[in-house]
Amino acid sequence: MTAAPAVRHRTFAALTIPNYRRYLVAQLSTGMGFWMTRLSQDWLVLEMTGGSGIAVGIATSLQFLPFILITPWAGVLADRISRRTMVVTAQVGLVIAALALLAALLLGVATLPVIYAVALVTGALAALEQPARQALVADLVGPDSLVNAVGLNSVAFNLARITGPALAGLLLAGAGAPVVFGVIAALFAVACGALASLRHIPSPPDPAGSRPTLREALTVVRERRDLGLVLALVFVVATFGLNYQLTTGLMSTVEFGGGPAALGILSTSLALGALVGSLLAARRVAVPLRLVFVAALAFSAATIIAGLMPTWPTFALALPVAGLCAMTFTTSAQSYLQVNTPADMRGRLMGLYTMLFFAGTPLGAPLIGLLSDALGPRIGLVGGGAATLVGVLVLMALLRRWRAQTEDSA
Repeated sequence: MTAAPAVRHRTFAALTIPNYRRYLVAQLSTGMGFWMTRLSQDWLVLEMTGGSGIAVGIATSLQFLPFILITPWAGVLADRISRRTMVVTAQVGLVIAALALLAALLLGVATLPVIYAVALVTGALAALEQPARQALVADLVGPDSLVNAVGLNSVAFNLARITGPALAGLLLAGAGAPVVFGVIAALFAVACGALASLRHIPSPPDPAGSRPTLREALTVVRERRDLGLVLALVFVVATFGLNYQLTTGLMSTVEFGGGPAALGILSTSLALGALVGSLLAARRVAVPLRLVFVAALAFSAATIIAGLMPTWPTFALALPVAGLCAMTFTTSAQSYLQVNTPADMRGRLMGLYTMLFFAGTPLGAPLIGLLSDALGPRIGLVGGGAATLVGVLVLMALLRRWRAQTEDSA
């Protein structure tokens, strides 16, 4: 394994490792393709149905439901076979899915069921590769640069989230949907080539020589209370707090009466804060458990404060802080899990992390939506932040209790 240089505090230290540079190219290309796909599919559905929100909701659910159903088992597979093989295979599938929709558009057979089918396949392929992609980072950079690499992954994710939808929107307006999906296929192909070029990746050790199982991972989570509490924290924050796509839209349109341009500015404001949070995360050398919980508390407070902002400009100014806190939490939680998980079990733990992270959205978003419809968007945002805060405080109490028990038994 290639080691990173001794200078650890540089924000971009992991980029000195050739394998990781290739990996990050793939990460950025895949991210852009994913966000372009999501926006373009939603636009096609809206165009075909005359603006049906329910139809768009079905497309979104089909794309994200596989993350809940597949990722735990994909994590098991990531500990059994080559992680590079998994991500390359999934990338090839994503290229084929994009080309299939491109062909359907050119042939005039891109009906709503066809778009739904492509959304489901795309979501399933992304879910299949996600645990392997996350676990692969440690294989590429080693423990000394792992925290830095996780932070840089978040930088790539946020750059893709900013540039992908913007590029898709410009291409949809100027060139049409077929061109968009041609570009998406090319981006997935670039990622496939970058991942296929990775060299000399060590296989995770398997001291027992047995086939990895999901039950083993659950046993580790039960025995290692710190890992279990971090996973529980991820679920709480994702369920009640990380619903900004919904709450920002409601605050902009319903509370402040803004149009599409105003919503676009708010989304960019949130994403820029998240990008800064990613860059700060990349500077860290280690992630203590305390940081994970403090970041969750800070995010809860930032969400509540954003919901209390009286005007659109003050709300826009509060969103970067919320985005920074959100990214600080997600990067610290994932880094803590990656660093403290045995190498031969990292794929399964990342599978559980991904499942809990994505499971929160279909559970929490409808609750926040109902609260917003009944009492107003401001109450929905504040209520989500308050629920997150309560959950974090409960888990902090459990952490203190566990530590006290550990000290008593020592």
